[in-house]
Amino acid sequence: MNQVERKYDLYSQEFKHNAYATFAEMRNNDPIYCQLGLDGVTPIWFFSQYEDIEAILRDKRFVRDEALSKDPEDRYQPSPLDDLLNNHMLNKDGDDHRRLRNLVSQAFTPKRVADLRPRVQAIATALITAVKDKGEMDLIADFSFPLPTIVILEMLGIPAEDRDKFKIWSNALIEPQMTQEGMQEAVKQLTDFTHYLRDLFNKRRHEPKDDLITALLTAEEAGDSLSENELFSTMVLLIVAGHETTVNLIANAMLALSRNPEQLEQLKTHPERMPQAVEEFLRFDGSVERALNRWAIEDINYKGHQIKRGEPIILILGSANHDENKFANPEKLELDRHPNPHLGFGKGAHYCLGAPLARLETEIAMTSLLTQLPDIKLAVPENELRWRFLPGFRGLESLPVTWRVD
Repeated sequence: MNQVERKYDLYSQEFKHNAYATFAEMRNNDPIYCQLGLDGVTPIWFFSQYEDIEAILRDKRFVRDEALSKDPEDRYQPSPLDDLLNNHMLNKDGDDHRRLRNLVSQAFTPKRVADLRPRVQAIATALITAVKDKGEMDLIADFSFPLPTIVILEMLGIPAEDRDKFKIWSNALIEPQMTQEGMQEAVKQLTDFTHYLRDLFNKRRHEPKDDLITALLTAEEAGDSLSENELFSTMVLLIVAGHETTVNLIANAMLALSRNPEQLEQLKTHPERMPQAVEEFLRFDGSVERALNRWAIEDINYKGHQIKRGEPIILILGSANHDENKFANPEKLELDRHPNPHLGFGKGAHYCLGAPLARLETEIAMTSLLTQLPDIKLAVPENELRWRFLPGFRGLESLPVTWRVD
């Protein structure tokens, strides 16, 4: 791989505020481009066109498990903590991926998710009721964060009094630390997290309940080849993926509607169109900016680019979802867009298992906001909003909103 200086800024506040213009430049000028990653050292291939990204998501020559692309002596040796937290299905391929996915899939079938509708609605209504008379809230802290967090933690069987701890632990898992002090604090938080899970697992072994933790433990004890590390890692994945992406999707959807008042009024008048609108929210400004890194398991000549075995690639889903060759008027929010083959949940073997739940939560969240707080609007100028430092995700730090109190 030819090491290339970083041409495209993909990390700063300036980029986050204008990401799709950067993606358009990449698609038009450098659809397959190698530049240095966040560490300033590692060269990474970035793909920005829909056609390439969809193809690679299905291509078995590009894998999620980096070890499969390395000789044994060159493989990264994870720390015990890494090994405990990263042995989940998103980091596996082939039979290992299928086995782990099958263990969890029964909790996210369309029927099971549909059965959650009354509970999700009750949570959304309660959160809005708690702030309705105030006339203002931080939509993320007061609504979009607690809603999916409560749902996934209830599914898992996490005690209600422990919910606040998970925001700290989730941040430690997904926010990159660029200082020694930050890394030390993250390790401390994640160590506390593993201790908490170990204690909880022991409680469930002695006192089983009708929850997902008990189901995973039962599978482990039934000889379904779920190792302790895989058990811990699966919990991490469910907790983080089970809320983080939906938190940001709801907030990004509200921001998009604030920029498009005609579309906002359309949804207020026709809330029954919300399921189709959710698909457009996923395309227009989805919470997952990039697919997780993949690695080439062999030397590959891809459209004239020589990608060597072991080299990392990043697929920019947010760019694919704005590709002019796939979507008409991609920079326009069209809530009735059809067809809408967005890649917001990925594609292929690693297609998001929680997609039905994310759709349900976002539909209920947005419908509840627009019907119960019909004149909701941003409380600050958009240029005052700040984006979280989350490579791979699009998430605001906060989203202040206001509405009239009768």
